[in-house]
Amino acid sequence: MRKLLLSTAGALALASPAAAQDVAITNARLVVGDGAGPVEGGTVVVRGGRVVAAGTGVAVPAGVRVIDAGGRYVTPGIFAGFTRLGIVEVDGVSETNDTSARNSPFNAALDVTPAVNPRSSPLAINRIEGVTRAVVAPDNSSGSIFAGQGAVIDLAPDMDAVTRPRAFQFIEFGETGARSAGGSRPAAYAMLRNALFEVRDYIRNPAGFADRGKDALLTRADAEALVPVVQGRVPLLAHVERGSDILGILQLKREVPGLKLVLVGATEGWTVAREIAAAGVPVIASALADLPLSFESLAATQSNIGRMKAAGVIVGIGTINEDDARQARWEKQYAGNLVALGRIPGASGLSWGEAFATITSRPAEALGMGGEFGSLRPGRRGDVVIWDGDPLEIGTSAVSVFIDGVEQPMTSRQTRLRERYWDPKEGALPKAYQH
Repeated sequence: MRKLLLSTAGALALASPAAAQDVAITNARLVVGDGAGPVEGGTVVVRGGRVVAAGTGVAVPAGVRVIDAGGRYVTPGIFAGFTRLGIVEVDGVSETNDTSARNSPFNAALDVTPAVNPRSSPLAINRIEGVTRAVVAPDNSSGSIFAGQGAVIDLAPDMDAVTRPRAFQFIEFGETGARSAGGSRPAAYAMLRNALFEVRDYIRNPAGFADRGKDALLTRADAEALVPVVQGRVPLLAHVERGSDILGILQLKREVPGLKLVLVGATEGWTVAREIAAAGVPVIASALADLPLSFESLAATQSNIGRMKAAGVIVGIGTINEDDARQARWEKQYAGNLVALGRIPGASGLSWGEAFATITSRPAEALGMGGEFGSLRPGRRGDVVIWDGDPLEIGTSAVSVFIDGVEQPMTSRQTRLRERYWDPKEGALPKAYQH
């Protein structure tokens, strides 16, 4: 007998997106998400799936649903800055893991969009903890530093998860890039420069591009995928940790001025923070990298983000290589730790408002999407969360979650299993067969 974990209503919810609701959340401890702290007595109004007003003294339009937050925190949903949500279920089972293509002749042309599974169990787990959008990146394939094209997804329980396909190109630099490119950092740098120069030739004469298939460093499909990167229409996310490697890739931006470069990880970013800021390059950093896990992160410190922010760098938080297929929800704790660091003599942390922005507006801005996501400014998507306490405290839970103005179910496979087995007594059928 098949064990059904979804009710009929749940299955229908997965079939198509629900219609946006007009809603006003009043009496809130309101956090806009732009770096400012909470304000008391705030109101946010969402109409047609977008924020139309947020702040104090906001009038509630007639005919909209009103929710009294009761003084609770009301914030934008978490915009997870770097994940692999929805493209891997079980790491060790290759049939469920679409993060990389080890034997493919393609690299930059690979696109995670067809692999995103809206029914992947980690999506619901993270949604009920306030994560409403996520940056989803591929992992690099053997023989190339190019991993492929990533997407931005929402975590609503329908089959239309991809908000923006082909939102960026992702590459591995540093130690991992060196291994993939042939065994050294010079090889990785040469591969990257050569690819970008080949793409410029492809743009000038697409018909004359020589595609040698599996024997090529860059196939025609790869070259085509890199055109918007070279033209500055799509960001290039580069995983790089060591300070000297960061300077090396910043040099590439000077050679290709239109490049919209975003650094990912950047454990030693604080050592070259002034150079990053001067180049105008944002960072999606790992927040808890406080120990040297490799030779490229010997200068690791939890003060990294605070020091980069103090130097003028736009910094968001991601979870690269930190159970990134499942635990975007950890970003709340990471941001809270940045607040606590500000109270430790000699450490560099962030204010509460700036720490919250590292998991909302800052990663959205890093990808050039701050006009759509990450805050409750007018015109942004109606991704709103009501919390039962301070969202940067580890014991706080989301009370209500809205994505595009649609109130989301606060259940996951784990919550349903908890309810099923909460009462140990068996019914007419064993509990495993109960819906």
